Amino acid sequence: MYILAPSILGADFSRLNQQIKAVADAGARYLHLDVMDGTFVPTLSIGMPVISAIRKCSDQFFDVHMMVMEPWRFIGELKEAGADLICVHQEACNHLDRTLHQIQNAGLKAGVALNPATPVSMLDCVLDQVDMILIMSVNPGYGSQKFIPYTLNKIRQLRRVLDERNLKVDIEVDGGVTLSNMREFLDAGANVLVSGSAVFKGDASANAHKFMEIMREYEAKEG
Repeated sequence: MYILAPSILGADFSRLNQQIKAVADAGARYLHLDVMDGTFVPTLSIGMPVISAIRKCSDQFFDVHMMVMEPWRFIGELKEAGADLICVHQEACNHLDRTLHQIQNAGLKAGVALNPATPVSMLDCVLDQVDMILIMSVNPGYGSQKFIPYTLNKIRQLRRVLDERNLKVDIEVDGGVTLSNMREFLDAGANVLVSGSAVFKGDASANAHKFMEIMREYEAKEG
């Protein structure tokens, strides 16, 4: 299944409700919500009150990307705010195994993100404990960056390992994903694409429709 997860980091917050509805109507079943703490990454972003407010006007799947140190502290609040999946960074968790179990014990799906320079092998011991792995194709913290080419090899490597172990784990990619390069990520093995400015800049509905058209082409190829 190919999934578009528009990142509200690239949205116009003065028209957020309207833009979220536009991408949902275009077929984007996920919404990517970046939470940054100013420590793990140098910037701050939305928190639980904003997620709760968005939940009141959206029934999309909330894919919450925690760019914070020791994210286990916020699992309960995120569930209450409306998260469906919590994705934590391997680099930000002293006890990754415990954190993943805490997320799942809260009744949520669990994901792990890897920074561009972190090798896929760091997740060997927890591959069978996650629902999704996020490969960062830019260094986290800022939107509208160009993707780092070597991250494509990480996606290919991860897809190969998951297939060899017969694990049904989504591969998400975040950073510099556009209509012009999205096929590279899909061909490498990703099936969940996060895109912010490429979706929300201009006509969000039209842009999301274009992403979805290409994803449907790939779904048709697979039968």
